[in-house]
Amino acid sequence: MQIKINKLPQSIVEIEGELEAEAFESYYSKALKLIGENIEIDGFRKGKAPEAIILSKVPEIKILEEMAELALAEHYPKILEDNKIDAISRPEIMITKLARNNALGFKIKTAVLPEVKMADYKKIAKEIIGGLTDEEKNTNITEEEIEKVILDIRTSRAPKVEVPSPLQEKAEDEVDSKPHPDPLLKGEGDILQPILPEFNDEFVQAMGPFENIADFKTKISDNMKLEKENNIKEKTRIKIIEKIIEKSEMDVPEILIESETNKILQRMESDITQMGMKFEDYLKHLKKTDADLRTDFRKDAEQRSKLSLVLNEIAKIENLKPEEVDVEHEVEHILEHYKDADPERARAHTENVLTNEKVFQFLEAQK
Repeated sequence: MQIKINKLPQSIVEIEGELEAEAFESYYSKALKLIGENIEIDGFRKGKAPEAIILSKVPEIKILEEMAELALAEHYPKILEDNKIDAISRPEIMITKLARNNALGFKIKTAVLPEVKMADYKKIAKEIIGGLTDEEKNTNITEEEIEKVILDIRTSRAPKVEVPSPLQEKAEDEVDSKPHPDPLLKGEGDILQPILPEFNDEFVQAMGPFENIADFKTKISDNMKLEKENNIKEKTRIKIIEKIIEKSEMDVPEILIESETNKILQRMESDITQMGMKFEDYLKHLKKTDADLRTDFRKDAEQRSKLSLVLNEIAKIENLKPEEVDVEHEVEHILEHYKDADPERARAHTENVLTNEKVFQFLEAQK
């Protein structure tokens, strides 16, 4: 097979080639058999018509097209492997020469992973981590923060009663010095006010496995500290990766941006549906179309695409891979909770997530 690789803009590769006549002709019998298995001819059971009958009923061009499809289905993966082409889209195929006992001519276009000119990601990570202020790294929990959480919890569990507003009470006092006849009776201008439950051992024990107030406060403080640590880690990771993206150079393929846009819209539609709304009605409320949303989200989708490319490139350079046992454990967990999940997609998703985590851990170690 003769192959010529042409690099086009937007990370598109064009593969131009010919499969020799003898090799192409070898697919004739298989193509005829496949056509015969799927064609219905009067007087014969499906797939049982003799070859001569099939040839009399099927145009030669149909057989040639089937031969070309079979040939390229077998040779295309080999072309990618031999030429180290990282294809990321379905191939766009054009047949340029198609005839019996002749070479098969073709052109194939496909989007590929772009070349990424990486910034000095180790230096960037080290500078950002080293530049964090004491305030940004602070994970201490104050008594005031704990008391605020406790007040929020008490408020969320408090029954609500109607009581007169201050303005209403003042107006009543001016007319009649008598108090409101019933504090639970709603009058004009009344407002809802919570009656906070007493904060004691019985209250915290009713909320979960807490021994007493002291135990409750300790566990609340620990959880708040962990949340602060996670927030600091997340913010630091965002700072690092955004700076790496900013300083790196890449030509993002349109198909990646489109794919990320689809993910954003699918997640949005899922969230709206779970809220009991129809997505079409939501769009009407926004006075937007699907095309409008795609335009709105394009910048975010492009940034997500760059993030994916940068993480992938660092993982490749540093040879960062998750442990097989961790991948299998996570896939098993996904399939257990999502019975209809496709095992291959679950594995690909898991490998991607765990690999990205490896990359972030690697960057965080640059101190």
